[in-house]
Amino acid sequence: MIKQTFTIEQLFSEGVKYIKYGECAIAKNFFQQAAELGHAEAQYNLGVCYENGLGVAQNYTMAAKWYRKAAEQGFAKAQYNLGVCHHNGYGVEQNYTKAIKWYNLAAEQGDAYAQYSLGVCYERSLGVAQNYTEAVKWYRKAAEQGDVDAQCNLGVCYKNGQGVPQDYIEAVKWYRKAAEQGDAQAQYNLGGCYYNGQGVPQSYTEAVKWIKKAAKQGDAQAQSNLGGCYYFGQGVPQNYTEAVKWYRKAAEQGLANAQYNLGLCYGNGQGVAQNYTEAVKWYRKAAEQGDADAQCNLGVCYYNGQGVAQSYTEAVKWLKKAAKQGNAGAIEVLKQLGEQ
Repeated sequence: MIKQTFTIEQLFSEGVKYIKYGECAIAKNFFQQAAELGHAEAQYNLGVCYENGLGVAQNYTMAAKWYRKAAEQGFAKAQYNLGVCHHNGYGVEQNYTKAIKWYNLAAEQGDAYAQYSLGVCYERSLGVAQNYTEAVKWYRKAAEQGDVDAQCNLGVCYKNGQGVPQDYIEAVKWYRKAAEQGDAQAQYNLGGCYYNGQGVPQSYTEAVKWIKKAAKQGDAQAQSNLGGCYYFGQGVPQNYTEAVKWYRKAAEQGLANAQYNLGLCYGNGQGVAQNYTEAVKWYRKAAEQGDADAQCNLGVCYYNGQGVAQSYTEAVKWLKKAAKQGNAGAIEVLKQLGEQ
């Protein structure tokens, strides 16, 4: 039998073909042969196979090894992925300085993911001194290529005046680009701009439109704010039942202000049957995260024995926690109790 031989490019092409067929193990073998002959993209693809367990057992060390070989040949995607490995400590030591090195090489070649990641490093002082101007520079390069995370972050920079003069109109511009691509954080941020009239005419209706899009994707803060819109009838008809629905979604994700608001709804019987036990449950969750309003209300529940056994000691404990944060209600109750 005559053994078929392949050129290095044919080996790589066979690997690509079998990946498309879903035959990952066969594809991995072709990539391996081409990679060992020095084909940069095959080395990168072999790294992807090891990273994701495609046709081979997942192995971050081997993934980093092959990314490095391709990166050292100047292959931008591999440089970015090797940067990610160093950023997160996948298969190599966690080292932000090394991550920056590889991100920078890929970013200079126009890799949008690397540009965005480099922006994050400059913004958060990861491996480099914090520098919002540099962060904006790299976010902009990625944003102009359509990277939604970079567009959203660039919007934040404009909103907060970090690395650029504060400009709500520019913030809205970049939030909208990302929001229209379905980015939940950008949708929430754009909704906030409409809610507050920053960079756009104030419109609760438009605010709800964008906040709801983010809330439906599971963004906890958006869910909580949407609950508030229904609670107060801002941009939608007032509806306590809908408010409770959205507060609960955010509360179950651990968001303290939503937990407090859900407790309030149970305590007042708004959108749900009045239930002090449930109110105390949600107040406690928020209070334990440091929410001063929840600490105050939990203290009052202990004082009155609502939803929990009456306890003056527990009441004072929670009221004092709230008072230390400047909560006016807690301070007033403590004065009435002679505890201040």
